[in-house]
Amino acid sequence: MSRLQVVSGKGGTGKTTVAAALALALAREGRRTLLVEVEGRQGIAQLFGAEPLPYEERKIAVAPGGGGEVYALAIDAERALLDYLQMFYKLGSAGRALKKLGAIDFATTIAPGLRDVLLTGKACEAVRRKDKAGRYVYDHVVMDAPPTGRITRFLNVNDEVAGLARFGPIHNQAQAVMKVLKSPETAVHLVTLLEEMPVQETADGIAELEAAGLPVGRVVVNMVRPHHLDEESLGAAAGERRADVAKALSRAGLGGARRGGLAERLVDPLLAQAAEHTSRVRLEREQRTVLEGLDVPTYELPLLGGSGMDLAGLYELATELRKQAVDA
Repeated sequence: MSRLQVVSGKGGTGKTTVAAALALALAREGRRTLLVEVEGRQGIAQLFGAEPLPYEERKIAVAPGGGGEVYALAIDAERALLDYLQMFYKLGSAGRALKKLGAIDFATTIAPGLRDVLLTGKACEAVRRKDKAGRYVYDHVVMDAPPTGRITRFLNVNDEVAGLARFGPIHNQAQAVMKVLKSPETAVHLVTLLEEMPVQETADGIAELEAAGLPVGRVVVNMVRPHHLDEESLGAAAGERRADVAKALSRAGLGGARRGGLAERLVDPLLAQAAEHTSRVRLEREQRTVLEGLDVPTYELPLLGGSGMDLAGLYELATELRKQAVDA
């Protein structure tokens, strides 16, 4: 089972929600999971109803069943660079002085690749970290990663750095990170909706990841809505059985089915809604066919009711992921 689970997806597909639910699903039977965000949006804190996350690992939830724990970390590139300077160059107070002078922010701003190196490096450090007894501190690390359009470049930046810096600690660090990212320890999951643009971006993302030698995990189809009509009813939605619909409404006590009656007046708005549902069902079937052709394991998460995602919804999605053998 991959120890680093990277979650990406087109904007609006709910990748942060899926990453949080995945962390809860993996933190079972006493296991510990670290949920990491790298985009500075504090999306994890909002989902769990917590204060903005500092640059430290903090327990934010207990998983259902077995008391597993979920910790969270919002990785800050500046602080990660200070950690890096202390780890390899023992700068200590000199590193803090550089931060006060603005040198750290300057370095990460003029070299965007450096920022990605620091973010991925911090996550991989958490994957490799062990306690004094030689056991891994975290059983799994889940990264809420950048969107699909950036994910391959984001994860592969250390390969570029390792090629530019032929020797020394930067080269060694970049190689160590890529050793994790391109190994069975890592799986990159892509979140999508059953819509044309997200599905196409998912297909493109899988092709790019595979070309870069990065391990593709699963496609997670999020916010799947139920289909309320069977094939026969879909035909009625197209207006083929208008009189039958009016009679059915009348039998349900909604007025007369004759022309001008209440049941008859309800037919048009009802059929309009049914036609919209029919169109969506057919579109979703087409997109499922496209996803099946990608030859990547696919899991589905339902669209939950309510005005937004809350902690109860996260636990519900985590349970659904476990049912679908998310850790098989």
